[in-house]
Amino acid sequence: MLLLSLLLLAAGVPPRTFRVDYIHSGQGSEERFALERFVREPLPWPGNPDHPIDETNSGKYLFEVRDARSNRLLYSRGFASIFGEWQDTAESKSLSRAFSESLRFPSPAQVVRIVLKKRDPKTNAFRDAWTLTVDPRDPSVDDSRPPSAGELIALQRNGDPAHKVDLLLLGDGYTARERPKFEKDARRLMEVLFSTSPFKERRDDFNVWGLCPPSSQSGISRPSLGIHRRSPIGATYDAFGSERYILTFDNRAFRDVASHAPYDLVEIVANASTYGGGGIFNLYGTVAADSRWAPYVFVHEFGHHVAGLADEYFTSPTAYEPKADRIEPWEANVTADARRPKWSSLVTPGIPLPTPWDEAGFVEWQKGVQERRKNIRAQRRPESEMDALFATEQAEATRRLSHEPHAGQVGAFEGANYEAKGFFRSQADCIMFTRDEVPFCAACRAAIDRILDLYARK
Repeated sequence: MLLLSLLLLAAGVPPRTFRVDYIHSGQGSEERFALERFVREPLPWPGNPDHPIDETNSGKYLFEVRDARSNRLLYSRGFASIFGEWQDTAESKSLSRAFSESLRFPSPAQVVRIVLKKRDPKTNAFRDAWTLTVDPRDPSVDDSRPPSAGELIALQRNGDPAHKVDLLLLGDGYTARERPKFEKDARRLMEVLFSTSPFKERRDDFNVWGLCPPSSQSGISRPSLGIHRRSPIGATYDAFGSERYILTFDNRAFRDVASHAPYDLVEIVANASTYGGGGIFNLYGTVAADSRWAPYVFVHEFGHHVAGLADEYFTSPTAYEPKADRIEPWEANVTADARRPKWSSLVTPGIPLPTPWDEAGFVEWQKGVQERRKNIRAQRRPESEMDALFATEQAEATRRLSHEPHAGQVGAFEGANYEAKGFFRSQADCIMFTRDEVPFCAACRAAIDRILDLYARK
C-alpha cells in the first residue's frame, strides 16, 4: 500500500518531516543500534518528490523506508556517521562509545519498516544491520515545536524547497550581539561556494538559509587548550584527538535547531579563528569562519558532506588508522584499480595508467612541512605562524603540481585516501588534495553533480 504522504507529495502537498533519533554504539568492529525517540519536525518535508530513491551507491551506510505491508521501497538515502568515522580511529579498538544519530524522511501516514544497511568490510556491498518498525500514530511521537532558534534568514531563495537543494548555514558560538557578524560570515561563505565549479554553474538550483541561535559566550570549545563552551550546537575542535577537526557530538541540539529550517544539507559556521573544519556525508560540514583559510575549508568540507568525497591527501596527520586492505572504496574520487578507474569515461586519451608523477619528491618535501606544523601546535605558537606556514606550503605545492608532465589531465595518480600507496586520485591536484587555488578534479565534479541531481532535478 502506498503511503498517503507520497500521494500528498505527488499532489504538491508535502507532509511534515519525520525523524528517527537512535543510539549507535559499540567497539572496534562491533556495533549496536537502539531507538532513542520519534520526532515529527515542524516544517514540511523539503526533499525532491521525483527522486525518493537513492541510486548513487554512496555512503558507508544506507537506510530504506519500506511499506510494512507490501515491503515496497518508498524512500532511501546513503549516509556516513560519526560512529562510522570513530570506528576507524585507534580509540575504537580499546573503548566502547555511543553516539546519537538521526534518519529523516517524509512523514508516513501508515506503518513503515526502516532497514539500516552497512557496507561489508570485505566486499563493500550493503548488508542489513538494523530494522525498526515505525508507526506514525504511536503516541510517543514528539510533534512539539522546539524552542526558538532565532530568525530564519533567506540568504538566497530560488524556489520551492521540493525542487531545490536547500542548504542551511547554521551559526554556532555567536552571541546575540554577534548575530550581524554571523550573517556577514554566512553571506561571504555562500559567495565562495558559488564561485566554485560545479556549484557556480548550479547556483539557481540552491536555496540557502541561515540560522544563528544566540550563544551565552563567544566562540566554541577547544579542549586541547582547556577551552569549553556550552554553545547551542555544541561544535568543538579536537574531535577524535585531531586539533583541526571540528564536529558536534550533540545530535539532539543540532537536529532540534536545524528543524526550524527546510534543509537537505547543513554547514555549521563556527565563530572561531583557528584553522579547522570537518565534513561527514549527508550529516553536516563545519568551518571556522574567521580562519584565513575558511574559504578553502568551507568548500573542501562541503565536498565531503554533499557528495561523500574522500580526502585525496596522504601526508597530513589524521585521526584514522591505516586501511588493512585495498578493496575498492565507495567514494567516487578515489580508486584501488588504477588501470580501470571508476572515472574511466573522463580519462584523458593516451594518458598512462597509473599516471606517473614525482610522488617521492612531494613526500620528502612534505615531511619538513608536517614537522614544522607539529611544532607550531606543540609549542602553542600564534595562529599567524600556522597561516604563514600554510601560505608557504600552498605556493610550493602549486609550483610542484602545476609543473607535473600530466598536470591538468585526468588519469590515475597514486596517493590518496590517507595512503601513499594502493589508492589513486583522478588528477595531480584538486580541492580535496591541497589548499592550492585549483578546482575540484574531474571525478569530484561528476560526483557532486550526480548528488545535486537527487535534490534539484525533476
